[in-house]
Amino acid sequence: MVAILTGILSAQAQSDTGSALSPAFLQARAAYDTAWETSGLAFDKVTLTDGSSQGYGQYTPRASSAYGDGEPLSVYAEPVGYDFRQTGDSYAYELTASYRLLNLSGQVLAEQGNFASFAGSGLSKKRELSASLNFQFSGLPSGDYKLEATFTDAVGGKQASFSLPFSVTAAN
Repeated sequence: MVAILTGILSAQAQSDTGSALSPAFLQARAAYDTAWETSGLAFDKVTLTDGSSQGYGQYTPRASSAYGDGEPLSVYAEPVGYDFRQTGDSYAYELTASYRLLNLSGQVLAEQGNFASFAGSGLSKKRELSASLNFQFSGLPSGDYKLEATFTDAVGGKQASFSLPFSVTAAN
């Protein structure tokens, strides 16, 4: 037997039952929103890692900044303070990353603009963003180097940079 329902059914798509957020929580969230919006683009965390990260907060810090020639160099970064573009109910962010490889005298050995992009959108402002950057430099003589990365917020026009020292050791 098949039942056929006719007419208009309506139901709330969201529940209005449950615990309401406390005034203290709402005030803290409003203060966080204000701090985020008035901050410049910055980084909460930047570190060399053993391999690529697997998501926000999911990485293994590298114990040493020494690398063999051609050994992959992985970086984990958590950018904060980027802007959102609101379209209807959706919030979008878009960051690009550029890098420069320098020796200690400041000579640029390699560079590439906009080599990575981090973008997304959703019904909430995504503020837990991780950036996993992976490099492989081969043919570098043994010595000390500096990796500079610059992120550009395509929505708000902000920029922020970080630099990480590392060394290349002789091949065994």
